[in-house]
Amino acid sequence: MAGRWKKCLSLIGFSLICLKVVISAKTAPEIPTIDQAYSKISNSITVEWATVPGATSYLLTAEDGDTVIETMVTNSPGTVTGLKAATLYQITIRSISAAGRSQASLPKQAKTVLAAPILEVSSPSPDSILVQWEAVYMAIGFSVSIMQANGLGRIWKENTTNTSLTFSSLDAGTLYTIKAYAWNANGIPGDDSTCNQRTSPRAPANIQVSFDSGALKAFVSWTPTEGAFNYTVMALSSSSERSCSTTFSSCSISSLQCGTEYLISVLASNDAGSSKSSSAVTLKTVACAPGRVMIQEDPPGHLSVAWSNVDLGDYYVAFVKSDDGWEVHCNTSTTQCSFLSECGFTYFISVFAYNKAGQSPLGDVFNYTTAPCCPSDINPVLVSSERVEVVWSPVRGAELYETKAVAGSNVVECNDTAPACTLSALECDTTYSVTVYSLSEVRGINTSCRSRFITTGPCSPEIINISKDAFSTIHVHWRSTNNDATYTVTAQGEKGLYQCSSTGESCTMGGLPCGSVFSVTAVAETQAGWSLPSYSMPLETVPCCPTGMTVTQVTQSVINVSWTIGMAAQTYVTVLESHIGQSKCHTHQSHCLLGCITCGINYTVALKAISATGLTADCAYQSYSSNACCPLGVKLYRLGPNGIRIYWQASRGSANYSTDLYGSKGIFTCTPSAGLSFCDVTEIPCGDVYTVMVSPVAETGLKLTFCPQKIYSVTCSGSTLGMVIYRGKRNAE
Repeated sequence: MAGRWKKCLSLIGFSLICLKVVISAKTAPEIPTIDQAYSKISNSITVEWATVPGATSYLLTAEDGDTVIETMVTNSPGTVTGLKAATLYQITIRSISAAGRSQASLPKQAKTVLAAPILEVSSPSPDSILVQWEAVYMAIGFSVSIMQANGLGRIWKENTTNTSLTFSSLDAGTLYTIKAYAWNANGIPGDDSTCNQRTSPRAPANIQVSFDSGALKAFVSWTPTEGAFNYTVMALSSSSERSCSTTFSSCSISSLQCGTEYLISVLASNDAGSSKSSSAVTLKTVACAPGRVMIQEDPPGHLSVAWSNVDLGDYYVAFVKSDDGWEVHCNTSTTQCSFLSECGFTYFISVFAYNKAGQSPLGDVFNYTTAPCCPSDINPVLVSSERVEVVWSPVRGAELYETKAVAGSNVVECNDTAPACTLSALECDTTYSVTVYSLSEVRGINTSCRSRFITTGPCSPEIINISKDAFSTIHVHWRSTNNDATYTVTAQGEKGLYQCSSTGESCTMGGLPCGSVFSVTAVAETQAGWSLPSYSMPLETVPCCPTGMTVTQVTQSVINVSWTIGMAAQTYVTVLESHIGQSKCHTHQSHCLLGCITCGINYTVALKAISATGLTADCAYQSYSSNACCPLGVKLYRLGPNGIRIYWQASRGSANYSTDLYGSKGIFTCTPSAGLSFCDVTEIPCGDVYTVMVSPVAETGLKLTFCPQKIYSVTCSGSTLGMVIYRGKRNAE
């Protein structure tokens, strides 16, 4: 135990010796010595010193008694920033290496220079610039210089103790650069401040004004002035003010007032301000259009036009133009003119005032209409039973037309501004006296217009009855009150159009197809034209019969009757009838099964086609004989080692039969002689099961297959006869 503690103490002693050696080997760098410290910018001081061996960086410290600002640099010279202007600082420096940092050097004092003045510049006139600034701390004077921004021309420099300075005799509209700084009591200059300022432009010269009398617009131009960015043109009168702005050397002022004297001036401007107004130019616009125009026709054929006097009007011209293009005018310095006029014309009258600027704007255009003339070419373009449409050529001076149709006490009128009229609600087959009068708001109606006679179209007939006879002939009867009329009846449908004509009150048409629907109308015709069609009446012909019918026996007691589809037939009735009874079927299909048929009987098959409205067509009658009955009591007998006799009992009526045996070793068939009811099959193998069917044979030779089948087993025994064993019954397939 004591030995272990000894080892520990020895190890601790060794460690302390090693630590002493390390500490003595790493010593701090030397203290640097400041050579000089000075300020060239108001917020910083620059320090220079001799390089210290082993130092990797330096810590500069600036103290003013209130604040301490430190800056890390890598070599000399180094600058401390973020200082206050015109302030005395105590500067120290420390060298830094991997071993640590040195003690601070001996301090050195340095003072920051003055701050730059904050400038405010303006151009109070085109040849001067005013520079102003606020007082700078610790400054006793200021130096301000100015020169053109492009570097051309001379440099003006002024020293002052004031806080403002004006430079005059400068070029107008020119950009200048201004530089200023302050100095302290030792004459040391501070930071400088630089800015640009443009002088304001001079007023534009050589103002030219032209006037557009039609648009009431003035076009103003001038000689461009140096340094101007924009121009503003002002047009001032005693009652209004108009202006326009542009960057070019011309501008248009619109919406000027007529009969007004304006003073036109131009201002130039840039970012420094505006020039003085140029010398104003006087502009007199055109006179306004004369007002209070009065037109009179006294006596008829003479128009007198008078108007009021207007400002700036030197003389007047009155224009009178008729609606056919004829135009006259008079030129006068008074306020009245006279013209010749004609009836049936509309005159358009306008008056203009003139001066050196041109013609006045167009004022109100007045129209004066003389008495209208009567239409002479009245033509009926459409005549129907109760309506007449008449047209005519327009006449001079007519603003409205009144058309009257008179027949006894029946009077029909229509008024319209168009040269056409439709007289409706007239009586058919009647003669009317038709007159067209012309009217104007000023002169009223011209009652001297002539009449003409027009007869309306015939009255529409009324269909009373449509009948059909046994031969499918159609008879149409109608009622009408027309004189000397011819009537045409039309039956129109999808299958075509059929007509008949008559001067009486009925006509007949035939040959209409079956299964069709027709619309039947009647019209009347006279010399005046055609009547309106009568109200239509529907006509339906019987449905078309099928083009073919087939009867097929399905079983001994059931037959199937089928047929083709008949046009317009919706359902069919099939009747199977004999002396012992009747079987009937009503269906919408094209076939029908009829049961309870007795074999070996003669029947009559009838077919009827029925439309959706119940019209029936008797279509076909056909005789049909049902097939012979199936035999009864079918049995098999062994005739020998390889023979079989099939025996049956014949059914009602005479018939031929055919016998078929179906086995796995073949099919065996025999046909008995006429009148016999048995049949022998030779060379038939024993040891097999046979399906036996005895069938009647139709007159066509077709073997019927609906009779029942029986199954027999033919064994091979020791006897030569063997055995025939009945195995059951099988339905016919």
